[in-house]
Amino acid sequence: MAGDAQATRDRLMKAAAQEFAEYGIAGGRVDRIARSARSNKAQIYHYFGSKEALFDALIDSLVVRTTTEIAMDPLDLPGYAGRLFDGYEDHPEVARLATWYRLERAERHDPIQSIVDSSREKIAAIDQAQRDGSVPDHFSATDLLTLVLTLAGLWTAQTPEYHSLARKSSRAARRQLVTDAVKAVLNPPPDQQ
Repeated sequence: MAGDAQATRDRLMKAAAQEFAEYGIAGGRVDRIARSARSNKAQIYHYFGSKEALFDALIDSLVVRTTTEIAMDPLDLPGYAGRLFDGYEDHPEVARLATWYRLERAERHDPIQSIVDSSREKIAAIDQAQRDGSVPDHFSATDLLTLVLTLAGLWTAQTPEYHSLARKSSRAARRQLVTDAVKAVLNPPPDQQ
C-alpha cells in the first residue's frame, strides 16, 4: 500500500508540474491534475491539503532536485551558472514554475524551507571562499549569488519576441555568454575595481 501511495503522489506531482507550468496556481485546475494523474481530486486534498500546498510541494521538490543535481562550487561560479543554464534549457518548465511562484506566492508568510536553506548554504559557502581569498569580495556573497543566479536564468526572462531573436544564436553560444558574464562579474576590469 505504501508503494501505491507514493506512486499516486508521484503521478500527482508530475501532473501538477505540467498544469502549473501552463496555467499557474490561479489558473491551474485540480480536476485536470487529478485526471492527468489517473487519480481524483480527493487524493490531492488528502496528500497535500490544498491546491496551493500542492504547488508549494512541487516547488520544494524542484529545489531539492536542482540543488542535488546541480551542486554549487563557490570556486567555480561560472561553471555553476553554466550548469544552471543547462538545467533551464533541458527543463523549461522549471523557469515557468519559478516565475509563477514569484508572481503568485510572493506574499506568502511561510517561506519554503528548502529555498531558505539552499540560499543560506550557498551564501555561506561563497562568503567563506571570499574570506579565504579564493573568490573576489568586491560584491557581498549575497549580491554575488544573486548575480550568478540572474545571469544563469538570463534567457528565461526575455519576452517571447526577444526570445525568438536570441534563439538564433546557438545554445552553446548562449551558455558561453552566461559563463563569460559570471567571469566578468568575478574579475571586473582594473579601472572598475
